Amino acid sequence: MRQQILSIEQTRQKIRRIAYEIYERNFEEEEIVLAGIAGQGYEFARLLAKELQDISPIKTSLAEMLFDKEKPHKSEITFRNELVLTDGKVVIMADDVLNTGRTLAFALQPFLQHRLKKLQVAVIVDRDHRNFPVSADYVGYALSTTFNEHVEVVLSREGEEGVYLK
Repeated sequence: MRQQILSIEQTRQKIRRIAYEIYERNFEEEEIVLAGIAGQGYEFARLLAKELQDISPIKTSLAEMLFDKEKPHKSEITFRNELVLTDGKVVIMADDVLNTGRTLAFALQPFLQHRLKKLQVAVIVDRDHRNFPVSADYVGYALSTTFNEHVEVVLSREGEEGVYLK
């Protein structure tokens, strides 16, 4: 059974609020790189980029991070779009749900090879079941769940958008 937690309007409002928080904490920057983890994380990054373009003069670059989320330790991380990382950049990794922190911990790898100015994390839902020392700088919705429950964020299927608990 699937129960809707956030409607599309509420989800979009959370994304807009996160964009404002990003702008407030990075208002002096000329450019921000938004690196979305493939799937709904990338859709979230794409929506964040659009919101940031609407509310700020900051240039946004968008990259999709591709790797096997089930076996991240055996997977090489690649980027679908050409991502140019140079020292001094601000990078915000975006994912839909932060649960144990495993996916985000492995997703940090390509960024650790550069002297970034900042590396921040944005998520729509934070479940707070950490097994890895990863936290989000920007959270749309904090949700306490059991280990058996599953949170699904839908941003790319028209008519189904929202956040669901299964």
